[in-house]
Amino acid sequence: MKSRTCVLPSGEFSFGVHKPAYEVTNLRDNDDIRTLGKLTDGTPVTNDVNYPDGTVREENADWIFEIPNTFPFKGVTYIAQRWASRNRSNPELISLPAPEQVSFYESVKSSMPDGFDPSIFEKLLRALPDSMQIALASSSTDERDLVALTRICCSILFEEGKHPVGMQFDDNGGAEPRPQITNRPLFEVLANNPYLPDPMKEVMVLRPGIQGGSEIVGDWLDKGNKSHIFEYLRRNSYIPWGHYAANMANDAVRYKISDLSLDDMKGLRHLYYQRTYLRMAEQLGIGSSSAQQTIAPGDLEELRLTSLNKLRTGSFEGKLDFNRTLWGWNFGFDFAPSHYRLHASHQQIHQQYAMIPGQFEDDDNIPYACGDLIEEFSTQYRMETGKSFFETYLKAIRSNKRTDGDQNLPSSLVVYEDEHVMLFVPKAQTSQWELQLMTVNPVGNILEADSSSRLSLDRGIHMAVAILSGMGARMITSIEYSKRMDLHPSDQRLLYAFLPRLPESPGAFSEAQLRWINGHFPEDFAIACRYQLETVTQKPK
Repeated sequence: MKSRTCVLPSGEFSFGVHKPAYEVTNLRDNDDIRTLGKLTDGTPVTNDVNYPDGTVREENADWIFEIPNTFPFKGVTYIAQRWASRNRSNPELISLPAPEQVSFYESVKSSMPDGFDPSIFEKLLRALPDSMQIALASSSTDERDLVALTRICCSILFEEGKHPVGMQFDDNGGAEPRPQITNRPLFEVLANNPYLPDPMKEVMVLRPGIQGGSEIVGDWLDKGNKSHIFEYLRRNSYIPWGHYAANMANDAVRYKISDLSLDDMKGLRHLYYQRTYLRMAEQLGIGSSSAQQTIAPGDLEELRLTSLNKLRTGSFEGKLDFNRTLWGWNFGFDFAPSHYRLHASHQQIHQQYAMIPGQFEDDDNIPYACGDLIEEFSTQYRMETGKSFFETYLKAIRSNKRTDGDQNLPSSLVVYEDEHVMLFVPKAQTSQWELQLMTVNPVGNILEADSSSRLSLDRGIHMAVAILSGMGARMITSIEYSKRMDLHPSDQRLLYAFLPRLPESPGAFSEAQLRWINGHFPEDFAIACRYQLETVTQKPK
């Protein structure tokens, strides 16, 4: 079967347009005409339009654009022309409204004009049903609300009754002591609210050890730029063989993308590069310093080059047990009053990574890695067309024509590009507001990325989330599609996808079928991103 992709061998995008016109045989037996209400002049409003006589005819329904995803395994995107046309005239206005300021404290105070009793406020908080407490903990922007709610769900120790110094722990019968938390969901929602005072966040969830015994096996400290990051080992998780989490430290609180600097991003990514290069070197029998310290950037580049050369020449004994990388980032947190967790596990910015084994120990099956799906498709594409998929894809992006065919409006999908990477809007977005970052040269994994390429990747990732956050996105999932370390030669490019989760887009049966529904043309969203790029604080140098 021919690959289903929007990228034609000619270097152009292909898609279809539905222009529906149809008839529907009316099989209804009965009518139930009723009055729905009245207009202001007393004229009744009825439901007779719901009970037509005879065949129903639709002469000119809304056009629907159907765009196969670049990668067949990611499905198809549908764009409703009527919805998208609303955004076409002012694409720079594509955004979400800022969260409103919410204060239960002020609401209660204003309801007592004859005198406010603070003790009444806390009694009211405690009297609220659990679902309403959670709603307030999630939405309040007043630290008086949030601090008072902490007294309902946990026990915090204070110095002289003012400054939080730690948590009250239970003995737990000789087992590992546990902090006294009486309402875990409420506790987590409070700890993830950016408006909770930082000292409270620290003692509740940020101080090393407060969430368990995960070992810190690396760190990044840049005192000049006030950046500090811990690398935690996650021993037992659904990602086998151990995975790592680079977390902003308790003395570098980052709950918002606007607080995350490019120096922070470099540190988060340095820990990813460092851990991966070190593990590759160990597999290849390359000696490295055993000193307990961060590897300097220059030494890290030397380690990368030595490993890459030994891997490509095959001058090592044994086999490469771990040959693929996994990298991801869940930014943002929300928790519904109905106890549905809406995203991620913690608002404090962190990234996770691991290496994936080449095969299972007992058989020849290959463990899953999402980058392999791209490698399989690009190989099939070359077999079908005789063309390099990624060269063709880059050509299609750079020569893009507007989806709606309007030649008078900007058509570029590119948001930013330098000599190493391109940040762009995919023609078929699998999430409303999806962005992608791709290397423009044949760099397929971080082992093939030199120091300047890595800096471009770091900057591009920071730029992407800053743009989306600036437009109002508060929950963003970022993933990496990478090439196998031992796949040579190959023109597979390293690719990152940034997938915001937007209100009123929870995902349902359509998305479960990989049918993605969008309300804007990709070209107009690219315009909005370029507009937002001018306003983010970290611009490309």
